[in-house]
Amino acid sequence: MNGIIIIDKPRDWTSMDVCAKLRHLLGERRVGHAGTLDPMATGVLPVFVGRATRAVEFAESGEKEYLATLRLGLVTDTQDTTGQILEQRPVACDRGQIEDVLGRFRGEIQQVPPMYSALKVNGQKLYQLARKGRTVERKPRTITIYALELGEQTGPAEYALRVRCSKGTYIRTLCHDIGAALGCGGCMSALRRTEAAGFTLNQAVTLETVAQAAQEDRGEALLLPVDRYFERYPAISIRGEAERRCRNGNPFRRSGPEGLYRVYGESGEFLMLGELSGGQMRTKKSFFAPPEEASPSNR
Repeated sequence: MNGIIIIDKPRDWTSMDVCAKLRHLLGERRVGHAGTLDPMATGVLPVFVGRATRAVEFAESGEKEYLATLRLGLVTDTQDTTGQILEQRPVACDRGQIEDVLGRFRGEIQQVPPMYSALKVNGQKLYQLARKGRTVERKPRTITIYALELGEQTGPAEYALRVRCSKGTYIRTLCHDIGAALGCGGCMSALRRTEAAGFTLNQAVTLETVAQAAQEDRGEALLLPVDRYFERYPAISIRGEAERRCRNGNPFRRSGPEGLYRVYGESGEFLMLGELSGGQMRTKKSFFAPPEEASPSNR
């Protein structure tokens, strides 16, 4: 099987748990996801299957959108409500004050990654150090918050947030930092990702849906073709010598505006994401089936 499946990740599953489940259900060992979600989070998890895993590196860097719940007056070691409580403070700020503070977090900002994260320091994941009670210095990273909107109040000290952000943004850290800026502390109490890698919740399916489809031998029908991810680039078709050179990993001559292209073979097979520069089309990433996969005896 080859393609992309958008999973609505359930709460309390890791992103790798989802991949392991799909390996079993789809019978394909090559499975990878684009953009990790914390166990407590739900929502859009793009999963790439078979040869489509070659596109993961492109999909990880896209913008993401989340619906989060900010709980004020509570500070925890994980920066969300699953962690140990460090402080509880009274909340005296009103909606107007929260709106004012949110303005500080829009645009390009610096964010210090949380200790409870999978980032590595000297080869060790931060969360492994945190579980041992250790804290190490983390360098701030530049992220971009493209949109940050305050939604309805969902509890005595809870507010909904809509966040559109760049790769590498920790929403629970954003909640923690907003609480700190307000002077009462804060953390994240819920998170749902509504968009990642250009895919939305409307395209997502549950693991139960995949299990049912696999049981009926129609799991492949849930997969989107990998070229769907590259739809924003123009498409070209090649044949003859150009296709032969492409399949051998060699550049071939092509006229046109420089940039990235979806390249298809004479049969309509998606061959590669190519880059045209100086009149030469070169392979950015290939996606065609190798001869051993394409032969009838291996279909």
